[in-house]
Amino acid sequence: MELRAKDERAVLVGDVDDGAGTTGPREVDPHSLALGGELSTALHEWAKVVGALRRADPDESAARVVSHRGHQLAERVAGVMGAPINYVDPLSGEVSVVQPPVPAARPEPAAAPAEPTPWGVGLVVAAFAAALVLFAVLTLAVTLYDTNPLLAVLSNLVISGGLLPSVWLARKVPTWRWVAVGVAAGIALGWLALPFIVFS
Repeated sequence: MELRAKDERAVLVGDVDDGAGTTGPREVDPHSLALGGELSTALHEWAKVVGALRRADPDESAARVVSHRGHQLAERVAGVMGAPINYVDPLSGEVSVVQPPVPAARPEPAAAPAEPTPWGVGLVVAAFAAALVLFAVLTLAVTLYDTNPLLAVLSNLVISGGLLPSVWLARKVPTWRWVAVGVAAGIALGWLALPFIVFS
């Protein structure tokens, strides 16, 4: 595909199949391609400026600006089409191959610095949670033991079954993992203390 300025309009010239099995160079209006309205309009505006410069006697700086603008537009066309195109400088006639721009690599997100583990505060929270759960488990077991010793065992099963899914989900959450450790420890200590209640 080749970008040219012809008769104050931009054209893309390329080998196109005419439907009868023969191919040949054909001029295509940018608006008929999927380049986007803004890019197609910019191409035609550039071609009109080229036409005006051809009628006048352009100085070197104006010619350089128009050539540079055409090269920029050729890069955008190559980027949209995803293939290199030839750019024909409208004033000098030089042909250059314009490659599509290489997409910039996305920078990797910076890893957050690892925070130190708060062992002191975490263990205090875990100990408090363990004491609270152990107190609740033993209080309920002792109360229900007076009615029926099997109810003390059943209460421990219900409490363990109700709390363990929450403990499992909270085990990796930064703050709640300490509470989860304490609750798990309180449940384990409750089971260890249960035989002393049932068989006392």
